[in-house]
Amino acid sequence: MSLDSLQAWRTEFPIVDTCTYLVSHSLGAMPRRAEQYLRQFADEWSTRGVRAWHEGWWEIGRTTGDLLAPILGVASGTISMHQNVTVAQAIVASCHRFDGPRRKIVMTDLEFPSNMYLFEGFRRYGAEIVYVESDGGIRTNLERFLGAIDERTAIVPVSLVLFKSAYLENARAIIEKAHRVGARVVLDVYQAAGTVPLELEAWGTDFAVGGSVKWLCGGPGAGYLYVRPDLANTLEPATAGWAAHARPFDFAVGAIEYADAPERFQSGTPNVPSLYSCRAGYEIVAEIGVDRIRAHSLRLTRRLMDGAKAAGFRLNTPDDDAERGGSVVIDVPDGEAVTAELLRRQVIVDHRPGAGIRIAPHFYNTLDEIDLAIEALIEIAARGSHLASRRS
Repeated sequence: MSLDSLQAWRTEFPIVDTCTYLVSHSLGAMPRRAEQYLRQFADEWSTRGVRAWHEGWWEIGRTTGDLLAPILGVASGTISMHQNVTVAQAIVASCHRFDGPRRKIVMTDLEFPSNMYLFEGFRRYGAEIVYVESDGGIRTNLERFLGAIDERTAIVPVSLVLFKSAYLENARAIIEKAHRVGARVVLDVYQAAGTVPLELEAWGTDFAVGGSVKWLCGGPGAGYLYVRPDLANTLEPATAGWAAHARPFDFAVGAIEYADAPERFQSGTPNVPSLYSCRAGYEIVAEIGVDRIRAHSLRLTRRLMDGAKAAGFRLNTPDDDAERGGSVVIDVPDGEAVTAELLRRQVIVDHRPGAGIRIAPHFYNTLDEIDLAIEALIEIAARGSHLASRRS
């Protein structure tokens, strides 16, 4: 697919007509089609009322997951939908015990904080949390990380693409080591799905979690959980609600009788409007193809990195394409103030403490927008002392 054919998709995203939108690592642009799906939800609620539950709403978690499955590289019927990654991670953790010899949870010190907060809570159930120190705050020390995974390890939660640096982890090596010692990997693909090709089933991934907010252009409230098919029906999540029951409308009391996967990993009532809104992004990403999106992303991020390096800026992101997701992190003096000025000029990016300015082009962005952004960044950074005094 040529650059011109990708640019034809810009008409599907209204926001690109109003600004230079380079923040898809945080919130992907909304497709026009999402508004149509939300209108469909409203019409069904308005005209069908409670009958809508038996006319598609109750099954919407499975049907929406099936739309996502090809993007993740997994089979239909293996994904359950949830409010967010924290809920999905909690369900995974609740499938395990931490009161025996196998009680370690191993993760890098560069993990997304929400993942840390969730698993830290399982210390009260006997979990031992091990943080593996990284090198330089950009990439995981793979040898050190693999060395920490041993026969006492229960779970290895790991982000495929790190949020602070866009470093792309070696998922195959981590999964292989975990399986060798009897541990399970929870792969967080939030910063990867929709911009990095995924083959979760082929990699032997035990669990994968993520959300639709970013590169999938699906908006908030549509998290997901993949469970390896041969593992799924052997697990009994302690975090379960009535939607996970084999016969939910029997309203049986007492202990749950689990449904088959993927429903057994559900919690309560599905978040129907969010599961309507996310469909548009899934459809578009699948129609374009993640391989083509990746090729375009690498072209744009390389242009961005070359411009930043020529200006003398520090890059807090890997230079090697094979080690980088879809974002570029540029460290400039007084980066927070520089970001505020970029936003004032309608160049939409964000800043993270200890990392820098994060810039994330997607398939609807152009080389001209990259050039505009880097020129603005160079000009604003050159006025850094003025910005700092203005901010104070």
